[in-house]
Amino acid sequence: MHRTLYEPDHEAFRSAFRTFLDREAVPYVEKWEQDGTPDRDFIVKAAEAGFLGFEFAPEHGGLGIDDFRYNAVMTEEVVFSGMAGDTFSMQNDIIVPYLLELTTAEQKARWLPQFVSGSGVTALAMTEPGAGSDLASITTSARREADELVINGSKTFITSGATCDLAIVLVRTGERDGRGTSLVVVENGTPGFERGHPMTKIGRKAQDTAELFFADCRVPVDNIIGEPGRGFGHAIANLPRERLSIAVSAVASARQAYGLALEHTQQRVAFGAPLSNLQSVRMTLGEIHTDILILQEYVDRCVLALNAGELTAEESAGAKFKATDLQWAVVDRVLQLFGGYGYMEEYPIARIWRDARIQRIYGGSNEVMKDLVGRAVVGR
Repeated sequence: MHRTLYEPDHEAFRSAFRTFLDREAVPYVEKWEQDGTPDRDFIVKAAEAGFLGFEFAPEHGGLGIDDFRYNAVMTEEVVFSGMAGDTFSMQNDIIVPYLLELTTAEQKARWLPQFVSGSGVTALAMTEPGAGSDLASITTSARREADELVINGSKTFITSGATCDLAIVLVRTGERDGRGTSLVVVENGTPGFERGHPMTKIGRKAQDTAELFFADCRVPVDNIIGEPGRGFGHAIANLPRERLSIAVSAVASARQAYGLALEHTQQRVAFGAPLSNLQSVRMTLGEIHTDILILQEYVDRCVLALNAGELTAEESAGAKFKATDLQWAVVDRVLQLFGGYGYMEEYPIARIWRDARIQRIYGGSNEVMKDLVGRAVVGR
């Protein structure tokens, strides 16, 4: 079935981005997995090539592009290249709306040039040891003293946390009888702010994930982005885009695994014939093929809905949990088709399998996503 989501300009962009990845990322994946993070030189090169912050206005170093299909192309090609990391999806899909929509002109002038040059890698610090999908339970606090905020607390599982230059931190500031929260930008090097070492994870080893610590960390009140006291609301407003980004990645991963399965079962001989000659194998491939086609169509429609400003929270939550559930089902079945070879690290399906597991957890666990959709259905 022919996809209709993309136009010739998107496919030309795809070709250019894949060429960049093949040259600047693919040869170094093994090194980055060992280091726990991509080289900063790679991020700078990506910025120089125009692959970071292209939604920002030209006066801030961007291209003024407002079309999430370009983001989706990048997400797909990162998956297809085998470069398992969240650098582009984190910076372009998740961080950009905060810096684009919530910052003042003065803040844009301070931070956006860093972002588009690759010298301002930004982390979004919301999750805490006791508050994951339930962001309303955060305890990291910021009390005001004159023209400063004094931040205390910690964040965990923060993507790019070990290497970030800026961190957008959700803190409790006490407005509205103590329930208010705000988003505050904390710059690396600020006294009282410490970045933890990359955490050792099951998968996605080339993407650094770390804890952040704040001990009487003082930042100017002018570092608040958006409306003070409405940080949680700002975060909720950006979640549909984040969850759609995860869904795009998940379907691409399922497609990649399916392609490997098709190739393997046609080449691998067992009992004197290719595995694909077995009816059970053909049925498995047929089921996977059809499931991917159906879900790809839904996710593509969600991309268009986001572009039109019409994507709802429940639609993105549904895309996220269905796509990541399918991703896991597909990669697990494909690994089974590879037999013992599928469990070997040198086979791509092994990495795809271990890198897929987190998708059902971050961005809001799938259980929470299903409840969100259910609440919308029953009107609660």
